Formats: sequence, structure tokens, C-alpha cells
Amino acid sequence: MAETRKYTVTGMTCDHCEAAIRGELAELIGIEKVQVSAPTGSLTVSIADGVEIPDATIVEAVEEAGYPAERVR
Repeated sequence: MAETRKYTVTGMTCDHCEAAIRGELAELIGIEKVQVSAPTGSLTVSIADGVEIPDATIVEAVEEAGYPAERVR
């Protein structure tokens, strides 16, 4: 079963913002699904079984798109 993680992302205002984040996360091997919402400032990432992706790697990818992110615990 895939691992699901939630993050808050600040500064998103539109579909382009969401697409930029999806694009950066698509480059990470093991990401199965990305749900991102500018209106709620939320990001949900599903990671394939057996794949280890540190939170810092996901946060860095979101920051590459231009937005600060933090995992919701």
C-alpha cells in the first residue's frame, strides 16, 4: 500500500502554481500521485511501496517550483 504524506504550501495562487509543483514532483522516482490545491495551500503525495523519499527531498522539489512547503504531522 502506498504511503501518503500531506504538506502545507504557501504562496500558490493559481493553476500554474499547482502545475509547477506537479512538474517538479513528477521528476522524483516513486511518486505515484500528487494532489495540490492553491486555494487550500495543501499538497498530498502518494509514494510507491518500498520507495524511500525523505521529506526534505519533497520539500526541496516544491521549493524548486518556487514555494515553501512543510510536512503536516
